Amino acid sequence: MGSALYEAGRTVHNKRIDGPFRRFKWAIMAITLTIYYATPWIRWDRGPYAPDQAVLVDLANRRFYMFDIEIWPHEFYFVAGLLIMAGIGLFLVTSAVGRAWCGYACPQTVWTDLFQHVDRFFDGDRNARARLDKAPWGVSKTTRRLAKWAVYLAIAFWTGGAWIMYFADAPTLTWDFWHGTANPVAYATVAVLTGTTFWLGGFMREQVCIYMCPWPRIQTAMLDEKSLIVTYKDWRGEQRGSLKKAAKNPDAYGDCIDCQLCVAVCPTGVDIREGQQIGCITCGLCIDACDRVMKETGRARGLIDYATLEQCDAERAGAPARPAWKALLRPRVFVYFGVWAAIGAGLLFALGTRTHTDLTVAPDRNPPFMLLKDGSVRNAYTLRLRNMEARPRDMVVALEGLPKGAVMWTDAVSLENAAQSQTVTVDANATKVLRVYVMLPPDVEADDEDDGLPFTFRLTAQDESDSAQTTFAMPEDD
Repeated sequence: MGSALYEAGRTVHNKRIDGPFRRFKWAIMAITLTIYYATPWIRWDRGPYAPDQAVLVDLANRRFYMFDIEIWPHEFYFVAGLLIMAGIGLFLVTSAVGRAWCGYACPQTVWTDLFQHVDRFFDGDRNARARLDKAPWGVSKTTRRLAKWAVYLAIAFWTGGAWIMYFADAPTLTWDFWHGTANPVAYATVAVLTGTTFWLGGFMREQVCIYMCPWPRIQTAMLDEKSLIVTYKDWRGEQRGSLKKAAKNPDAYGDCIDCQLCVAVCPTGVDIREGQQIGCITCGLCIDACDRVMKETGRARGLIDYATLEQCDAERAGAPARPAWKALLRPRVFVYFGVWAAIGAGLLFALGTRTHTDLTVAPDRNPPFMLLKDGSVRNAYTLRLRNMEARPRDMVVALEGLPKGAVMWTDAVSLENAAQSQTVTVDANATKVLRVYVMLPPDVEADDEDDGLPFTFRLTAQDESDSAQTTFAMPEDD
């Protein structure tokens, strides 16, 4: 009775630390933020008929551009393949090095890390921030808070503004945005992303990782005793005791001096000495902290380290430490990598062998044919000619598989100019809808099984071609 259903919220003030893992986090943060903010401004020359933005999701024209790659709506399988690769890539990373994605490259982690550095700039390191939190509101505290929140808001606004640049020409949209002439959707999107970034990165932080995100639960279910994770080697560290206690009775105490530095540097406030927890994002900052303490106290590093539970049990029994990279050499990692690589190779093959010409045909169903007074039979078709190059092209539409005497014409070509093929100009990066009429001379009989004559429309543009099979409907024999 009276017990709380939820743990009371607490602010995590993590301490600044230096070390290999912290420097690696700095590098990943710099790379990911640079990619996110700078990519829309990279220019890429595709000629006069296509946009010159390197990466662009052109919703108006239903195109996706990424440098030399252009994805059309009917090629969405490329996007689906990339998403599948991303999912399998997460499985691969998790099976190899645990929650490394969460610790280094997850957007929530990157922006939270950035906001925590803003905290240190305005409020100082861990102890100073904790004291300021407890201090009464006054001129100094209010000024610091407002200044810090203003920087939060600027970062959040910049984040939302960068996102919309992926969906329109960045310089043009920036000009329109600041002059109040951009689409209302742009302003609404920036407002939503500014608010969510400000709140999730500035205030929610580790609560998103622990309570809101479903991925930790999924990753936890994927880990096993062979997964490489951040581990506290309790058989070596216990019993904990200060240096003075250990000096008086060295056989009674382990290497852990209970300095709490591993807890102080953790961005989610986890005590790794209590074992694996859902709040641990495997960032390795506790390893940097513990290694520094071990060096200062003259003890071997690795009390907290990347290791598998299987290797920890072996070390507990007296086996020598095993290099961490050897934990990657296991079947599950190779299977995930093989599947991931096979999908990637398949996408590259499809991308390299695809043509920039596409043809679809839809025959008229009502009426299926027209019987002319001279005994000729006419069918009508709707053709869609797709030119997927950034330049206009002349395309030849030809008939294949029909009896001699079959001719075709379009709405732009008279019956007098009917022939077995017609040349049509299709604009750059465009689809042209063509109304085509096909006529057979009298006395041509249909195939009894198919109730018509199967044939092919062949579309040719320079050295590329595409075809679409259809049927020429015929009247039934009396």
